[in-house]
Amino acid sequence: MNVSVVRAPLKMVNEKSTKSYCVIGAGTAGLCAARHALQAGGLVTVFEMGKQLGGTWVFSEQTGKNEYGIDVHSSMYKGLKTNLPKEIMGYPDFPIPEQESSYIPAEDMLHFFQQFAESFGILEHIRFNHYVVRVKPTIDEKAWEVIVRDCPNDKLVTYTFDYVLICNGHYHTPNLPKYSGQDVYRGKQMHSHDYRSNEPFEGETVLVIGAGPSGMDMAYEISKKAVRVSLSHHLKDKPQTIFPDNVTLKPDIERLTETGVIYTDNTSEDFSVICYSTGYKYTFPFLSVDCGITVEDNFVQPLYKHCINIRYPTMAFIGLPFYVCAAQMMDLQSRFCLKFFSGGKALPSQQEMAADTDREMEERWKRGLKKRQAHMMGTVEDRYYDDLAQTAEIEPIKPVIKKLHKISAMRFSEDLVNFRNDKFRLVDDETFVKIN
Repeated sequence: MNVSVVRAPLKMVNEKSTKSYCVIGAGTAGLCAARHALQAGGLVTVFEMGKQLGGTWVFSEQTGKNEYGIDVHSSMYKGLKTNLPKEIMGYPDFPIPEQESSYIPAEDMLHFFQQFAESFGILEHIRFNHYVVRVKPTIDEKAWEVIVRDCPNDKLVTYTFDYVLICNGHYHTPNLPKYSGQDVYRGKQMHSHDYRSNEPFEGETVLVIGAGPSGMDMAYEISKKAVRVSLSHHLKDKPQTIFPDNVTLKPDIERLTETGVIYTDNTSEDFSVICYSTGYKYTFPFLSVDCGITVEDNFVQPLYKHCINIRYPTMAFIGLPFYVCAAQMMDLQSRFCLKFFSGGKALPSQQEMAADTDREMEERWKRGLKKRQAHMMGTVEDRYYDDLAQTAEIEPIKPVIKKLHKISAMRFSEDLVNFRNDKFRLVDDETFVKIN
C-alpha cells in the first residue's frame, strides 16, 4: 500500500485566515455540515467510504464486508419507506418536494439528498470510496491530522485540517445483547443490520427481539412470508397496533435453548431464526485516544451540547441525539457548531462547557436515564433545539415541525399497517393539516 502526505485542502498564501474542514460521511448529517461549512467560507473536504452519497439511505444487497474489506455501512432493506412524514424530514430551508404521499420510499430520500448536494455545490467536495483510518491532533495540538485510505488506489493519504465534523451516523455497528444459551442455539441468529428482504423467511418460524420502529416493521414484513413470528419486547405499554394473526407479542428473553427461547414469564417457544433488532453502538474506530473522546455504553463524552468536543473544541459530532427530528436537528447542530467555528461567536471556556454538560447530565440521571440514554431526547427534544438556537443565536426549528413530529413520531406503534397512509401539509410556520 502506498503512503503519501499532503496538506489538504492546500491554502494559497493570501488565504491564511480561511479555515479547512474535514467532514466524515456524506449522509444526512455530513451533507448539511458540508453545506454550512462552505457557506461559512471554509475549505471543505468530505470523506465518504461508499461510492455514493446518502449514508443509511443507500440500499445494498451486500452484508458483512464490501469489496474493499470494509464493513457494509447501510442497514437499508428492500421496500423501506420513511416512518416519519417527508414534511419534517427535509432541511429547514430545503424541504422535500411535494408529492402524493407523506411517507416516501428510500429512493426518493436518496434523490432528495442528491438534489441538495447539487444545489449547494457539495458534490465536488466529496471524495468517494475514501475510508478514514485515523484522526488525531497534530503535534502542536492546533490542527488535526487525518489519515485516509483511498480505496480504489489502495493508498494512504495524510491530510491536515483546522476542524473536524464527525458525521458517520449510528446505524451501522450492531448492538447484540448477551443471553445465556446463545452458543447452544442451533438455528440462525442475525441482526436487523443484515436484513434485506422478507424472501429468505419463507416457511420459517421467526423470533424478532426488539420493538422499536425497525423491529416492528420487520416483524410485520417477515410475517408475510414466515409461518409465525413472535415479537419480544419490554415496552411499558404494548404497541396498540393490530398485527397479522401469525404475529404474537412476547416478553423479554430469559435464555436461549438448542431449539428456541425461554421467556421471563417461563413460557417457551421454538424458532428456526432469531433476529435481533436491538439497536446499534456508537463507534468511532478512526478516533485516536489523543482526541480525548470516550464511548461507554453509547455515552459519548465529554461533549458540549451533545456535539462539540470539550477537550478539543475544533471537533464536533453531528447527529448523536436520538428520538429527534433527525435532518432538522442535524442542520441545527451544524449551524450551531459553525457559528462558533467560523468566529461568529466565541465558545465558552472549557471549564464553562464542562460545567454546563455536568448540570445537564445530572438532571438526566435524576430522571432515571441510563448511560445508554445519555443522548436520548424524546420528551425534551424541544428544549434541546431551543437551547442550541438561543446559545448560538441562530434560527430555531419552526414550531410546525416540532408539532408534526410529536403527532407522527409514535404512529407506527398505534397503527403499523396503515399509518403510512396519513397525508400532511404544512400551512405555515405554526400550522399543519392532516388531509386524510
